[in-house]
Amino acid sequence: MNVDHEVSLLVDAIKRLGTPNANGKVSVKFGVLFNDDEVANTFESLMGTLKAAKRRKLIHFEGELLLQRVHDNVDVVLL
Repeated sequence: MNVDHEVSLLVDAIKRLGTPNANGKVSVKFGVLFNDDEVANTFESLMGTLKAAKRRKLIHFEGELLLQRVHDNVDVVLL
């Protein structure tokens, strides 16, 4: 899979799992995203895909790296 395709799949997953936040943007907790079976089966490197989407300014999350359990409550926001 190429990066653009993986990023588009990630956007779809965020839309599927997320809910609108106070600003009207779709947001999902990293833990929800990480623990979803479809996401786990789709992405070889979820963090790599998240970083690629962030570089393209399609999503936002605090920090540079998200780790399971430590960052489960961090919001991944679709821009």
